Amino acid sequence: MEKCKSEKIWFGMEQEYLLLDRDGHPLGWPKHGFPEPQGKYYCGVGADKVYGRELVDAHYRACLHTGLQLFGINAEVTPGQWEFQLGTCEGISMGDQLWLARYLLYRIAEIYGVLVTFDPKPAITHGDWNGAGCHCNFSTEKMRSDGGIKYVEEAIKKLEKKHKEHIAVYDPHGGMDNVRRLTGKHETSNIDQFSWGIANRAASVRIPRAVAKDKKGFLEDRRPSSNCDPYAVTGMLTKTILLD
Repeated sequence: MEKCKSEKIWFGMEQEYLLLDRDGHPLGWPKHGFPEPQGKYYCGVGADKVYGRELVDAHYRACLHTGLQLFGINAEVTPGQWEFQLGTCEGISMGDQLWLARYLLYRIAEIYGVLVTFDPKPAITHGDWNGAGCHCNFSTEKMRSDGGIKYVEEAIKKLEKKHKEHIAVYDPHGGMDNVRRLTGKHETSNIDQFSWGIANRAASVRIPRAVAKDKKGFLEDRRPSSNCDPYAVTGMLTKTILLD
């Protein structure tokens, strides 16, 4: 990171997680069956759509009180699954902030008698349910400047060449956790194939629609798993895009 300080790298990370009862069952799920198919839960409102909002709200308030750069939360596609977004963070501070936010989530969940899992695809969700990731947004000052889209596209070409190397560090088990998640289904890319696109939720790397329209901004790497090491992810992105 220090070698690339002049690039003024900005990161943002989107941390997904699943809330569980103390018996390990997803929060809000029937004990002897499954909830209605996913579709109505994403950004949902109502006791039949979202579970654990009070806990989630307590967590975001704790993050803000601590001074973390938390800028959003939302209920996710799988019932009992949530996401919080952190950023914009410069350099190594991204990892610092995410680890602290994770710790605060564990501690607050403890108060509510609820468990948190960052497993990208727990066994009970192996059916037609979305897994959990930790998408990482990356930009340099050049990318954010007028006409910066060309630097975004150049970065994506570099990422494509190092796809396997990135997969190996994007979860704590050398890619074995992401094998369960990156199947090409449930809004994920295929772990064996690099892909990119504009506003494509099934791509390895996505260019947001607003970035394509403004021709400047950032890229979103959608491959990191929810249990990733943020230092490893941000370090690998920086190395591939700026040092290789």
